[in-house]
Amino acid sequence: MTPEDEPKVRLRTEDPFETPAEDRRSDRRLRGRLVAPVTMWTASTIASRAGLTISSLLVAEGDPPHVLGLVDPLSELRELAETSGRFLVHVLSKDDRHLAGAFAGQYPGDPFEGLEFVDAPYGPRLSGDRTVAGCRFLRAEPAGFQELVVGAVEEIDFSTRASAPLARFRGQYSVLQKP
Repeated sequence: MTPEDEPKVRLRTEDPFETPAEDRRSDRRLRGRLVAPVTMWTASTIASRAGLTISSLLVAEGDPPHVLGLVDPLSELRELAETSGRFLVHVLSKDDRHLAGAFAGQYPGDPFEGLEFVDAPYGPRLSGDRTVAGCRFLRAEPAGFQELVVGAVEEIDFSTRASAPLARFRGQYSVLQKP
């Protein structure tokens, strides 16, 4: 067989699971054009723990401040947050891309496996220096295909390191540079 007769190997550069542009919903396209912070929410009960990457959230100022996040209504996190009445919001940074992907379900297996967590009053807390908010679950209500989960922020531990935050933009994790 000569080199000309050998089959050509083609490497794919596109994501084979990506929805074709003509089939994408306009609401998802709009959301993808907004820069969103990337956080990981965790909750637990005596019997189990759950975590989920959430980038659709707001912090509402007040006394107490509130965290509002869009959560999959069928997720284990949603159930445990309501059952336990508490959850943690971890603010992710540039070094947390793999962590964000793991808790978004991009990789098989238990996303907690191999990570160091501490059992904290509001849920499993990822070890390390990061900003974390302890929240009391207030309510959840339908919002589109998700549920809007509202929590009262009762504790905040701020990171002491100056790290660029992880963001979500046009379906990709991006890093915002500090001004």
